[in-house]
Amino acid sequence: MNPATFLRVLGPEPWNVCYAEPSIRPDDSRYGDNPNRVQRHTQFQVILKPDPGNAQELYLGSLEALGIDTSAHDVRFVEDNWESPVLGAWGLGWEVWLDGMEVTQFTYFQQAGGKVLDAPAVEITYGLERILMSLQGVKHFKDIRYCEGVTYGELFLQNEYEMSCYNLDEADVADQRQRFALCEAEARRMLEKRLPVPAYDMLLKCSHAFNVLDARGAVGVTERADCFARMRALAREVTGLWMARREELGHPLGTVSSSTDEDAAPAAAAAGKAAAAAAAGPSSPELFVLEVGSEELPPDDVLAGMAQLRERLPALLAKLRLSHAGVEVHGTPRRLTALVRDLAPAQTAQESKVRGPPAKAAFDASGAPTKALQGFCKKAGADIRSVTVEADAKGVEYCFVVVKDAGRSAVEVLSAELPALVGSLSFKKSMRWNAFGAAYSRPLRWLLALHGDTPLAFTYGGLCAGDATRVLRNAAQPELQVPSASAYLSLLQQQGIQLDFEARKAAIWQGAAAAAAEVGGIIPASASGDLLDEVANLVESPTVIRGGFDPAFLELPEDVLVMVMRKHQRYFPVFSADGKLLPAFITVANGPVDPTAVAAGNEAVLRARFEDAAFFYREDLKQQLADFRPKLKGTLFQKDLGTIFDKSVRVEALCPALAAAMGFAAAADTAVAAAALCKADLATYTVTEMTALAGTMGRHYAQVQGLPEDVSTAIFEAVLPRQAGDILPASPAGIVVAVADRLDSLVGLVAAVGAPSATADPYGLRRAAYGMLQALVSNNVSLSLRSAVALAAAQQPLPVRGQQQEAVVDFVSRRLEQLLVDSGVSAEAVRAVLAERGDNPALAASTASQLQAALDAGDSGPLRAIMTALSRPTRIVRGKTVDVSVSVNPALFENAEEKQLHAAYQAVAQQLQGSSSSSSSSSGSLDVAGWLAAVQALVAPIDAFFEKVFVMCEDEKVRANRLALLRDVAGVTKGFVDLSQLPGF
Repeated sequence: MNPATFLRVLGPEPWNVCYAEPSIRPDDSRYGDNPNRVQRHTQFQVILKPDPGNAQELYLGSLEALGIDTSAHDVRFVEDNWESPVLGAWGLGWEVWLDGMEVTQFTYFQQAGGKVLDAPAVEITYGLERILMSLQGVKHFKDIRYCEGVTYGELFLQNEYEMSCYNLDEADVADQRQRFALCEAEARRMLEKRLPVPAYDMLLKCSHAFNVLDARGAVGVTERADCFARMRALAREVTGLWMARREELGHPLGTVSSSTDEDAAPAAAAAGKAAAAAAAGPSSPELFVLEVGSEELPPDDVLAGMAQLRERLPALLAKLRLSHAGVEVHGTPRRLTALVRDLAPAQTAQESKVRGPPAKAAFDASGAPTKALQGFCKKAGADIRSVTVEADAKGVEYCFVVVKDAGRSAVEVLSAELPALVGSLSFKKSMRWNAFGAAYSRPLRWLLALHGDTPLAFTYGGLCAGDATRVLRNAAQPELQVPSASAYLSLLQQQGIQLDFEARKAAIWQGAAAAAAEVGGIIPASASGDLLDEVANLVESPTVIRGGFDPAFLELPEDVLVMVMRKHQRYFPVFSADGKLLPAFITVANGPVDPTAVAAGNEAVLRARFEDAAFFYREDLKQQLADFRPKLKGTLFQKDLGTIFDKSVRVEALCPALAAAMGFAAAADTAVAAAALCKADLATYTVTEMTALAGTMGRHYAQVQGLPEDVSTAIFEAVLPRQAGDILPASPAGIVVAVADRLDSLVGLVAAVGAPSATADPYGLRRAAYGMLQALVSNNVSLSLRSAVALAAAQQPLPVRGQQQEAVVDFVSRRLEQLLVDSGVSAEAVRAVLAERGDNPALAASTASQLQAALDAGDSGPLRAIMTALSRPTRIVRGKTVDVSVSVNPALFENAEEKQLHAAYQAVAQQLQGSSSSSSSSSGSLDVAGWLAAVQALVAPIDAFFEKVFVMCEDEKVRANRLALLRDVAGVTKGFVDLSQLPGF
C-alpha cells in the first residue's frame, strides 16, 4: 500500500488525493492466460479524507465521465470487508461490480497500523485494465488498445509471462526468506533513526517477499501467523513514529474539523422543526413510517437490522404508551423500514400514586406543610390540598399524591426517542464515517420519519430526519419527497423498489425458474436457501437475466463450475431435469438495465472465471494425486508439530489402531490409503485457489486416476463436516480418517499451545471436536475417547503428558455436552449421562436421548419411581466412610427385608452384567429401557427395607454390613447414569 495512502490516512490532517500506480500481486500470476487476472495491474487510487458525504455519487459520476452508461449497466456495491493483517489495517466497504466484474475496491478505512483513525478516510481503487476492457468491449486484457496500433498484450504480455514463471516456479524460497529478514532488520534500523518513511518502504519489501513465498506455496499456517505478527509490529511502530513526526511539524495541512463545530445548527433547526411538528401533528391514528437509509448494507446485516427493529420498536412504543395496530419491518440493501399501523396521535393518559416524604417530616407542629412537602408537590405538579396520608406495611405514615399524566403527542415523544433507537442498531462489524462518531454497518445517508403527513425532525449521526427518501441511483430523480406516510409504499413501488424481503425472494425465484425453463432447465431447490437470501438482499429492484457459457467448460468438474457460479458470482446454476449441469446461469441485476449488455458482461466475467479454473485443473492433471503430497512439506502446520505432510503421516499411522478400536478393522487398509492422500489436494492449484473444494477435488482426482471408489470416497469424507449442517462421513474408512485427522489436531495442538480460551480459538479446535463427535454419534460408532486420545498422543512429535491428554478429553466432553443439548436433551439429563458414559460419545448420545424420553414420560413411566427408591440408599451412603473391601455377609442379616433386598440386588446385578457388552462396568452399553426394566425390581425391596430396617444400629458389624448392602444397591447406576444430576433425585 502506497505511503500516500497508508501513512496519510493517519492523524487529523485532511488528505484528498488521486494517483495512478502499478500493483504487484504474485499470487495472481497466470502466465498471461487469464483474461482479467494479472500479477501486475494498474490501479487509480483516490483518498477522500474526511468523507465528503456523497462519495458513492462522486464515484458513479466518475464512471459516467469515463463513458460507462450507469443506466444501462448493472453497477452494484457488493460487501467486501477489506483487511490487511500485515499492516494492522482494516475497513468496511464493497467490491464494485460492473455487470458482474469487480472493477473497483471501495473502502472506508477504520484502522491503520493498529491505530483507530482520527478521521475515517474513503479509499476508492479503480482497476483500470478491467474498466478499459468494458469500455472497449474486449474479452482479454491483452486485446486492450493501449494506443493507436499498439495493444496492451504487445507491451506487457512478455512481462506477465516471465514474472509469472518467477512468482510461481523459479523464485528461490530460501532467498525470499532471507530478503524478508534483511528488510525487517533494515526497517528496525530506520525506526531507530526516527525515519518512518524509509522504514515503511522496508516493510513493503518484507510484504512483497512474503507474497512471493505465498505464491510459491511455501507458507504454512504458523509461519504465516508469525510473519504477519512481525510485519504488524513494524506497522504499529511506523505509524506511531509517523504521527509523532507530523505532530512535531505542527500538522502543516491543518486538521479535520470536529463534530462540535457543526452540531449546533442542525440540532437547533431540528428542535425548532420538532416543536412545530408536535403542535401540528395528527389528531387521529395514522400510519407511521421510519426509514433508515444508508449505503449498501451486507445481506446478513439487512436481516440483522430487521430483526432488531422488530424487537425494539414495539417495546419502545409500549414504553411510550403509544397504542397502534401492529408493526411491520422491511429491508433492502439501502434501507431499513418500519411501518406502524394506526399509531395513536398521543400517549395514553395515565394516573399514578406517588409517595412523598414521611408524614412526620411533611407537616410542622401546627400542621402546616414543610418545605419538604412543598418541594415534593412542586416536583410532582400537584396541589398540596390533594395530599393524602397513608401507612405502609410497617405502619409508617407517608404522604401520597395522585399524578395525572395526560401524555404528550406521538410526534414529540418519538422525536426524542428515535435517535437512541437508530443508535441501538448493532452489527457484527460496524464503522464510523464522519466526525459525529455514530456507528452503523455502512454510512447512514438519510433518515425519514412521518406520522401521517407530519415529519419528525430528529437528528442522528449528523443527519436531520425529514420527509425525503432515496430511490434507485440511476432514476431520473434519485431523491423524492414523500407527502405522507400512506404514500410511502406506493411511491417506492412506482420506482420499482420491492421493499418486502419475502416478496423480493418470491419474485426472484419465480423469475429465475422461468428464465431457466426457457432453455429447458430448472433451478435446484437447494438454491432457494442461503443463495436466494443473499441475492435478495443484494438488490432492491430485481431484474432477472439469463446468460450462457461455452459448453466446452462442462468438461471441468461440476463442483468447480457450481462453486464459481454460486460463491464467486452469486449466480443460480441451471440444471436439466435429470440433474445435469447446463451451459446457462441466472443472475439478478438491480433496477432497469440493458439486458443484452448486462448478460454479455456477466458472460465475459464467467468465462474468465472458468478459464482460471480450467488453468488450475489442467495443471493439476499433469500429476498424480500422490505427487502433490510431498509438496505439503513446504507448508507448516505448527512449529512444534511440523508440516502438513508430517500431520498426514501421523494420521496415516493412527488409522489402523483407530479402525480396530472402532470395530472397523476390515476397513483399515482403505483408511490408510485414504489418509495418505486426504491432504494432498491442499497442494493442488484448484484447491489453493478455491479452498472450499478441499476433499471434493481430492476425491475427483483419485477417481480420475482410477483409485478404488472406497478410497476416493474416504478422501472426500475426511473433510466432513465442513460447516454447520453439512453432510457427515458415512463409510467406515471415511469415518476413521475423519476422526483420526481431528484427533491428531486436538491432541497435538493442545500439547503444543494449550486448549482454546473462552474468546480465542485460532486453530478451530471447537469445530474439529464438534465435527469428530458428529461423525461418531451420527453413525453410532463406539469409541473410548481416552483410548483414542492415547493412540493419537503416541504419534505426536512431542511428549503428551497425562494431564494434557485429560485436558483434551475434558475439552471434547464439553463439546459433546453442547452437541447433546443442541439435539434437544435437557442439560441435567446430559450431565447425568456424561458422568457415567461420557467416554463413549455414541453410547452417551443414545443414552441421553432415551433418558430424556423416560423423563418426559413422568409418573406414567418407571424412572420416577426408580429415582425415588434409589435416592434413599444413595443419601445414606453419601458422605459416610463405607469400606470398599467389606463385602456383604448374608450371615449377618437380621431381617427378612435385608435378605429380600440382597437377593433382588444379586438378580439385578447378574441381569445387568449378563446383558453388558463391556467388561468395564455393570451397565455397559445397556439401553435405558433395559436398565429400567432390570432395576425396577429393586423398588419394592428398597421400600420394604427402609420401612423395617434401622441401618445405623449399635452393632458395628451389622451396621457395616447394611451400609455395604446399600452401597452395592446404590451402585447399580454405575456405568449408566448419575441419577443425582437429575431434578427430583
